[in-house]
Amino acid sequence: MDEIHRLKKIVTLLRGPDGCPWDQKQTHQSLTNCLVEECAELLDSIDNNDMENMCEELGDVLLQVVMHAQLAEENNDFNLDTVAKNLNEKLIRRHPHVFDDKIITDYKEVISQWNVIKSKEKKGRSTCSRFFKSLPARLPALLYARDVYKQIMEGNFDTENIIDNDKIFKQVQNLNYNEIGVLLFNIVAACKQADIDPESALRRYTDNIIEKIDDAQCQK
Repeated sequence: MDEIHRLKKIVTLLRGPDGCPWDQKQTHQSLTNCLVEECAELLDSIDNNDMENMCEELGDVLLQVVMHAQLAEENNDFNLDTVAKNLNEKLIRRHPHVFDDKIITDYKEVISQWNVIKSKEKKGRSTCSRFFKSLPARLPALLYARDVYKQIMEGNFDTENIIDNDKIFKQVQNLNYNEIGVLLFNIVAACKQADIDPESALRRYTDNIIEKIDDAQCQK
């Protein structure tokens, strides 16, 4: 048994009836912060050129991938093999200069080709074009919400019946930086007490706002 399959078996046992209560409780949403934290720790080891620690942190990131795949498998959505299969096919598809007859030796041409292939892959996935500029993949939820709201203001989108924050705006305008910090910290603390992940909650709500505005724009 190779180590990847051994890892998958261990995670399956941890999630099983006789496994670990913490692992059994996890969901895709509850693991969001774990993934962000593990990636941050990996980046730190890379910045410090700490190879020993990098090896460990890569393992922690890999664990997150396996955990999410296990959760998906339990819900009959997909499994770890599907994740690897899709990735393998995508890598082959986006590298015709390596796996096909096309010859490319210039780095910039590789990037250009990658973007063209990626653009073709994305076509047809939505019946309506997005009205928001793409943002870096999975910004922290607070930055994500801030940038989405900035685009809402710049696009002059009609947010009536979508965003109702006049009362909150008036309250916040009278607060200073420290008071805003206190307010945000207490919101996070209250979420913790209520067993709610604020990062996931804010991200999901922001995605919901985008979807509502997209639907409204498409109907015009």
